[in-house]
Amino acid sequence: MKYLLLFISSFAVAQQSQFVDFKTVHAALSVNLEEKSISGLVDYSFAILQDVDTIKIDAQNMEFSEVLFNQKEVLFINTKKQLLLVSNFKKGNNTIHFKYLAKPKQALYFVGLEEKGNLQIWTQGQGRYTSNWFPSFDDVNEKVVFNMQIEVDTNYQVVSNGILKSKVNKDDQTIWQFSMDKPMSSYLLMLTVGQFEKEIVMAKSGVPLELYYESKDKANFEPSYRYSKEMFDFLEKEIGVKYPWKIYRQIPVRDFLYAGMENTTATLFSSRYVVDSIGFEDRSYVNVNAHELAHQWFGDLITAESGKHHWLQEGFATYYALLAERKIYGDDYFYSKLYESAQQIKYASRTDSIPVLNAKASSLSFYQKGAWALFVLHESIGDKAFKKAVCSYLNKYAYQTVITQDFFDEVNKVSRFDTQEFSKVWLESTAFNTQQANDLLFKNKTASLLIEIEKLKKIPLVDKMIFFAKTLQSDAYHTVKEAIINQLKSETFTGKKELLQVAMATNNIQVRQAVAASLSKIPEEFRINYESLLDDKSYQTQEIALYYLWNNFPENRAEYLQKSKNWIGFNDYNLKTLWLSLALSTDSYAADKTVLIAQLIGYSSTSYEATTRQNALEKLITFKLVNDEVLKNLVNATTHHMWQFSKFGRDTIRKMLKNSENRLAFEKILPTLNDSEYFQLNRLLKE
Repeated sequence: MKYLLLFISSFAVAQQSQFVDFKTVHAALSVNLEEKSISGLVDYSFAILQDVDTIKIDAQNMEFSEVLFNQKEVLFINTKKQLLLVSNFKKGNNTIHFKYLAKPKQALYFVGLEEKGNLQIWTQGQGRYTSNWFPSFDDVNEKVVFNMQIEVDTNYQVVSNGILKSKVNKDDQTIWQFSMDKPMSSYLLMLTVGQFEKEIVMAKSGVPLELYYESKDKANFEPSYRYSKEMFDFLEKEIGVKYPWKIYRQIPVRDFLYAGMENTTATLFSSRYVVDSIGFEDRSYVNVNAHELAHQWFGDLITAESGKHHWLQEGFATYYALLAERKIYGDDYFYSKLYESAQQIKYASRTDSIPVLNAKASSLSFYQKGAWALFVLHESIGDKAFKKAVCSYLNKYAYQTVITQDFFDEVNKVSRFDTQEFSKVWLESTAFNTQQANDLLFKNKTASLLIEIEKLKKIPLVDKMIFFAKTLQSDAYHTVKEAIINQLKSETFTGKKELLQVAMATNNIQVRQAVAASLSKIPEEFRINYESLLDDKSYQTQEIALYYLWNNFPENRAEYLQKSKNWIGFNDYNLKTLWLSLALSTDSYAADKTVLIAQLIGYSSTSYEATTRQNALEKLITFKLVNDEVLKNLVNATTHHMWQFSKFGRDTIRKMLKNSENRLAFEKILPTLNDSEYFQLNRLLKE
């Protein structure tokens, strides 16, 4: 108890980084594929800045042994949240050595199965999660130079932060040595193990861009990574500060928790963005790609000191990603996205009571309103001053943590702009300055048209028909035409028929998709026109059109199913799972229903990613194609590491349990489940 009291007295009023400065870490790790564990030897070097009695390293549910301070045994306490070293530590340079073992429940994920040849291991440390798999620091202010050695089965490739220094085969194992030469926060530490191939592209500045993919996705390499080099080159020039690391890697992984994560030198992103040229139209990686790349400067090179200043990472990454997309797609795209986010922010501001400059702000505030604030600032002080301020800000605080005032200080050096008033309006207020936003949007014709169309929302269709028809026939950007179609949803078909025909004749994929989505009820007189949507080069449009046609014209169902029987869709099999559910629900369609049911149920199993499984489960339940295997797959979903999928599983079971027959069916399978599945279902049954 004496030592615990000493710990509390030392750290009650200050962060550890004020007393202790960790410098470097060298780790030799081994991944156990069977036990889903990670272990190894870790050596930290650090400086004690002031005499202190306790040194802490964050470590969630780990086991420790061989703990040494300057190569000598030291009293340590494992709280299961932290490793605490206890003694009378004096100022000076020191080392800590220890051995550890972790079986993480989060942050390090084992996806797939080794025996099926689809095992992937990846980490996600955003926030304070790295300490679940590697003893490190939840405090972002503690920046360390990481050097990671990872030993794993020779059949797998390994990626970690920094330069690959060596790769040595040892029997059936391979030892990979990665090294950083600059410090970073622990949440940016990463590890990926899998069976990948890669291509290397050189940036203009000479930085190698390593682009990874699974061998089965080789044909999708180009559309998946389209514009990667262009955006890298653009951001280096636009930001004005050379890419701060020696290499940049991108690796798609299955069942990733988010769209992407900007680990230092190595972005992990969701495999749902691995697409072919058709899939690129609806689900391209371009925005996520640019966003995570921008984080290499804003978040990795400099890091927000606390959650209150999180917009310095997400707002900047969102804005610079938009600038990169502007370079690729043009001004109309750029201003359309600004208009779209302005509409979202205005709507949210009615109920959102937390401003940007607050640790509890919403993602919309941190990302979109933060980006809008930077756009306003950029336009207000001019391009030259803005770039100079950003450049000075990054150079001055490189490899450090920052607060908002640090950025404003650099802005104040290059302009007389009132950053205090700006902060009150854009960062400290929940209101959205619509007037100022519109003044900036009016600089672009497309944005001006979008604002004009929004103002016509309550005007009778007859009074805006001519304007709508003229605009649809013009060369206006597709977002303008989509806005018109969306405004027609509540109108009678007779009233809007002519406009829909004009919209379809544009032959623009996005405009035609808007028409597809706007007509859940399709009149016979529009059937042939609507059927043409089945041939559009868009998996999303095809999914919408196939379902609505099947639903509206029962007599033509077999024809639609025959036309689409070989469709697959995105890599989540959106079209295939829809087709199977429709075919099974069509009595007139000649097919072996037993085989089709088995296929659809198969897509709901653990052999597939969560998005595919959810697609299949939704359709199986909607079309009442439920048996014990489907119920087991649904229960298994509740144990998945992706919270979105596990929530879907729980919410769906709750709805189904309201039916007494379903409740009996779930109770029947309960004894056949594994421990984690049993726990989840039993808890739901008792609610």
